[in-house]
Amino acid sequence: MLIGELAERAGTSTRTLRYYETHGLVRPRRSANGYRVYDEAELRVVHEIRALLAVGFGLDDIRPFVACLRAGHASGDVCPDSVAVLRRKLAEVDAYLDRLGTVRRQLHDQLAQAIIQREETCLRTRQRDS
Repeated sequence: MLIGELAERAGTSTRTLRYYETHGLVRPRRSANGYRVYDEAELRVVHEIRALLAVGFGLDDIRPFVACLRAGHASGDVCPDSVAVLRRKLAEVDAYLDRLGTVRRQLHDQLAQAIIQREETCLRTRQRDS
């Protein structure tokens, strides 16, 4: 299939496909007239790339998944290098969640303190005005 058909079937643009190609993730063949020609395997690769990008993986993180697909596996996440990336990414997410939990507790405490101070101020004002 030509680049336009792959783009349409993958739900992306030809520009994006050329970008993936520049980074070595997508590998077209060249026809005699120089057109990029893609087989069905490249469609699966593009779907994998887009799915991984959608959950926050960078292009370098995606390389092992693409290599795993190219090695003939039905899924890009079954190879040891892919599993290592998944473990690292999960550790990063856990660290972000820990930081977010800390920020949430700080904000909660700050809000609780602000409410107490506001109530005390209102109570003093009422007592003074009575």
